[in-house]
Amino acid sequence: LHTPMYFFLLNLSLLDLGSISTTVPKAMANSLWDTRAISYAGCAAQLFLFVFLLSAEYFLLTVMAYDRYVAICKPLHYGTLLGSRACVHMAAAAWGSGFLYAVLHTANTFSLPFCRGNVVDQFFCEIPQILKLACSGAYLREVGVLVVAVGLAVGCFVFIVLSYGQIFRAVLRIPSEQGQHKAFSTCLPHLAVVSLFIMVSMYVSTGMIAYLKPPSICSPSLDLVVAVLCSLVPPVVNPLIYSMRNRQLKNALRKL
Repeated sequence: LHTPMYFFLLNLSLLDLGSISTTVPKAMANSLWDTRAISYAGCAAQLFLFVFLLSAEYFLLTVMAYDRYVAICKPLHYGTLLGSRACVHMAAAAWGSGFLYAVLHTANTFSLPFCRGNVVDQFFCEIPQILKLACSGAYLREVGVLVVAVGLAVGCFVFIVLSYGQIFRAVLRIPSEQGQHKAFSTCLPHLAVVSLFIMVSMYVSTGMIAYLKPPSICSPSLDLVVAVLCSLVPPVVNPLIYSMRNRQLKNALRKL
C-alpha cells in the first residue's frame, strides 16, 4: 500500500465503506424494528456524512486520473511527481474539499424553515427529500449551492477527460500491441469506476432537477431509483471492479 495507486485505492475503499455504512445500517435497523424514526441530529449527521463521502470520492477519482496520466505519459517522473508527500497532500485535498462542500450543503439545508411536516419519504435522510419539507419558496436557496456543485463537478469532469485524452494519445503511440494492452489494462479499472460514478451523478442530477419542481410533478419511483443508485451501487461495485485485476481472486472465482 505504499505505491501511489494502492494508496489512493486505500482511500477509495475507506470512502466506499463509510458511504454505505452511513445509510444501510440505519435502514436495516428500521426495517427489523418496524420503525421509520430518526432524530433531527441523526438526520443532519447522516446527510452530512453522505454528502461528505460522496463528494470526496469524486474528488479522489479526479486525483486518480492524474495518477494514471503520470504513470502512462510521464513514467520516468512517476516517483518524483507522485512521491509519498505529494500523494498524502492530494488525498488530503480530496477529503478536505468534500468536507467543506458537505458543511456548505448541510448548513444551507438545515437553515431552511420547515413547515410541511417531519416525514422524509425515503430510506435515509437526503437533501432533496428534506427540501420537500421546507416552506414554499424557501428551497430556492438551494439553487446557489447547486450552482457551486455543478461548477465543481464540471471542472473535475473536464480534468478527467483531458487526462484520458493525453493517456489515449500516449498509448496509441506505443509500437507493440502487447504494450498498448498492458497500458490500457492499468487504466481500465479507474475508467470503469469513473464511468459508473458519472452515470450515477447524471441520475442524481436528474433527480435534483426534479426535486426543484413543484411536489405534484415529482415521481416517488424516480426518487427511490436515484437514492439506490447514489447510495448503494458505487460502494458495492467499486471493489469488484478493482479486484478483477487480482490474480488470486480470479482463480478463486473460477474454482467457485
